[in-house]
Amino acid sequence: MPLTLETTATPILEQSVAMKQRMQDALSQARETCANEGSSSKACAVAWDIVEELQAEYSHQKVQEQPSQFEDFCDNNPNAEECRVYDV
Repeated sequence: MPLTLETTATPILEQSVAMKQRMQDALSQARETCANEGSSSKACAVAWDIVEELQAEYSHQKVQEQPSQFEDFCDNNPNAEECRVYDV
């Protein structure tokens, strides 16, 4: 089964679990492809490129998941002046 890099609109936790599974699948497929076709084949290079792209996307998602200190402050102090939101 070929792996693709599409994203889905699922909750963040489910996305994280799904991404880990996709990375594991891609890793297994890359190892299998390289074992069958040789480590210098184009298919092997493509398989490892997919693994690298999935790892980069996973790292990017982890960075986006962490709230900033300001967001944490506003969650804990919703009435603070800095956190007020006005509808105009």
